[in-house]
Amino acid sequence: MRHTQPWQAALLLGPNQLYCGAVLVHPQWLLTAAHCRKQGFRVRLGHQSLSPVYESGQQLFRGLKSIPHPGFHHPNHSNDLMLIKLNRRVRVTQDVKPINVSSRCVPAGTKCMVSGWGTTSSPTVNFPKVLQCLNITVLSQDTCKKAYPGQVDHTMFCAGDEAGRDSCQGDSGGPVVCNGKLQGLVSWGDYPCAQPNKPGVYTDLCQFSKWIHNTIQANT
Repeated sequence: MRHTQPWQAALLLGPNQLYCGAVLVHPQWLLTAAHCRKQGFRVRLGHQSLSPVYESGQQLFRGLKSIPHPGFHHPNHSNDLMLIKLNRRVRVTQDVKPINVSSRCVPAGTKCMVSGWGTTSSPTVNFPKVLQCLNITVLSQDTCKKAYPGQVDHTMFCAGDEAGRDSCQGDSGGPVVCNGKLQGLVSWGDYPCAQPNKPGVYTDLCQFSKWIHNTIQANT
């Protein structure tokens, strides 16, 4: 799986405690979920395993500034995105490179991939040793709203796979990539994860490409 997700970042507390994923969208900027906001964290890129052991290709950063979307509301997860400015630009390599954010919304049935180091079982947690990737399919807004009555708005989309596999705790803020572009961020879902008819819910980034672009320009 090396080099397949060179935009995937890990947000770490302390020496090595993963608490969220994030995505490199510019040489000095990450996108993650707004509910991942924390003080004093480190960012690791170009590193496939969860272990703290140095991997060739890895790059470490500090988050300088976190800018949550002004419309973010806890706990309903509307507008669940945040930009993080890194303390310096990344060195672009085969292990670390940005991905473009899609400005086009995708229809139901689109095949995408979600990735992260979140737990692979729930409610008992079991964190994988290496980055996990899962192919998922975008569901219709109708299906999404039926699964979570009154909780889904236009800033979100649902996606899942036939086996009911899912993103889970620890994956938040990580990428959903469709057709080679960044389409979504892991936002929320049901607990425990991966229950039938309770798909994962993702921030729909096509709605926010202008905000992302303008915010980066204004803070560069």
